Amino acid sequence: MHIVALLSGGKDSCYNLVHCAENGHVLVAAASLGPALGREEIDSYMYQTVGQDAIELVAQALGVPLYRRVIAGSALAQGSEYGSRKANVSQSSSSGIVGDETEDLYQLLLTVKDEHPEIEGVSVGAILSNYQRVRVEHVCRRLSLTVLCYLWQRDQRELLSEMICAGVDAVLIKVAGIGLLPKHLGMTLKEMEPTLQNLNDLYGSHICGEGGEYETLTLDCPVFKRRIQLHKTEVVIHSFSDIGPVAYLRILNGTLAEKDQGDMDTAIIVPSLLDPSSQMIVSASPAVDFPHPTILADYKEQNMPINQHHSIRSKQECWVSISNVQVEDVADLSIENECAGCWRITQSKLAEHFLDISHISHVNVYLSSMDHFPHLNAVMYKIFGTSPPTRACVGVDLLPPNRVRLDIIAFSQSNLQDRRALHVQSLSYWAPANIGPYSQSVTVRERMFVSGQIGLQPGSMTFPSPRSISLETALALQHTRKIASAMSEILGPSRLGRETVQRAILWLPDANDIGTVGAAWRLSTESYGLQPTGLIVGVKQLPRDALVEAQLLYSIGMESDDSDADENESLTQTRGKHRKERGTAWSTFWEDEYYQVGWEVLASGGTSCALVTFKRNPRNNSDSPRGFAVSSRSTGTSEKFL
Repeated sequence: MHIVALLSGGKDSCYNLVHCAENGHVLVAAASLGPALGREEIDSYMYQTVGQDAIELVAQALGVPLYRRVIAGSALAQGSEYGSRKANVSQSSSSGIVGDETEDLYQLLLTVKDEHPEIEGVSVGAILSNYQRVRVEHVCRRLSLTVLCYLWQRDQRELLSEMICAGVDAVLIKVAGIGLLPKHLGMTLKEMEPTLQNLNDLYGSHICGEGGEYETLTLDCPVFKRRIQLHKTEVVIHSFSDIGPVAYLRILNGTLAEKDQGDMDTAIIVPSLLDPSSQMIVSASPAVDFPHPTILADYKEQNMPINQHHSIRSKQECWVSISNVQVEDVADLSIENECAGCWRITQSKLAEHFLDISHISHVNVYLSSMDHFPHLNAVMYKIFGTSPPTRACVGVDLLPPNRVRLDIIAFSQSNLQDRRALHVQSLSYWAPANIGPYSQSVTVRERMFVSGQIGLQPGSMTFPSPRSISLETALALQHTRKIASAMSEILGPSRLGRETVQRAILWLPDANDIGTVGAAWRLSTESYGLQPTGLIVGVKQLPRDALVEAQLLYSIGMESDDSDADENESLTQTRGKHRKERGTAWSTFWEDEYYQVGWEVLASGGTSCALVTFKRNPRNNSDSPRGFAVSSRSTGTSEKFL
């Protein structure tokens, strides 16, 4: 796609452009925000303002026009979210916050887009700053632009080394961290790498300066057509300190110089698609013995009731579950109107608990056909603003004429201060972007919900070729791990590394893949010392015709789980009266040292239908099943884990 660079002139914004080019994107313009004339450095929460006296040189070195705008606003909204979470807020200029410095970026990119209507994406050099990423994504969403953020969540020690090896020649132009002194100004990354690594070892300083320890000016990199030469600079001391003075470099004179062809022929290191754990899963999962239910051998054709459900509501402690939400009379309704009707019913049921859409943590969506997926998204865009819930969506045989069914889990307290969301809409090497109206993860108190993940390559949002069930399963599970880890970092040091898998559903359209997927799940969990408490569920179709989808719930130990049921399980069971139809059924059962699982599927001419599942702990003598039930056609019993 054609892109504009959000340019600070530093190493990160320039090196991200290197990866944009590596992924086939074409740079056509650069955009930069800076202080008003006569001011060299301001404390902006969003933008690097030092080095603006050389930003024209950087744009010229890139060979593209530069669009500039003065930062007129200030950091009015300093929270982790930006914009409204209220329903039906249009994604337009009115959904910003008047007077916030984020809106200066909106106006700048709006100007660039008017001048270059072919632009579809924005290059951003964010590595760890959720504050910056969230605001850039909010602006770009309103302008229908895709954010390209290939440095996101990269290991900083590894990343700095890659930059140097790739030929990024950047110098320090500001120091503001412990152990960094004015004498370091003007030194290159290569010269500073040992010092930066040492400061990280001693004090935990960010090697790439993500904590504001230092800022840089790029003099050359592989995408520069010419290199920058600095002829005259001046050191300015902003504030004195024996351990961490704040000082910056004023650029008084610089010019452009031609580059040798050899300077442009540099190999770019692209991160490996799989981390070591995932590589182990791909190579080892086919050899791992995993119980494979003999479905056909256990198949029994018999007359069984298939129940036309009613929606089921339940509440336990601070959680509300609303299951089997669907429109009763769908005659002559378009698919979008049917989706909207499901959400109106959900809102009505929530209101009975004095809740609204903003209290929803997670939603499961069941569609009769994945052709309805775009219509579902279109409706959800009109309902959810900033920080939407997590979501898993699968295709099943709903009882005609219904095409949509919802299950939701909501947090029942009006005070949502304990709620945090991770909604990354940028393309990166980290995990797939959630460009749709749902978050990768939502955490409320001790529960961390993760959206259903499929085995996409994050950088391109495509499946690996050739298709492979073991590879896509490893990728889907890797995505959930990375998302959980990133969410733990947002929650703070006291929560970092405390996330543990509490429940998992592995949605699978092909029963022949059960053995491979089950083995991959076991390897994934055992490598982290966890018990493989996952369930494989058969469905008709997954988004994008994925081979597997992983949906996980984590516990993060934010509170004692003593208030929950045994083994940290919360369970609600409800039953109702239902209309009966004729159908067929097959069932199976298997167990191992960790758990016992049984299920029954009811069918009436379709390829998938009602699924009832349960878990028993072999060491527990209780006869009552515990676990959950997922309805893919209809069911009379709802057993939900919360």
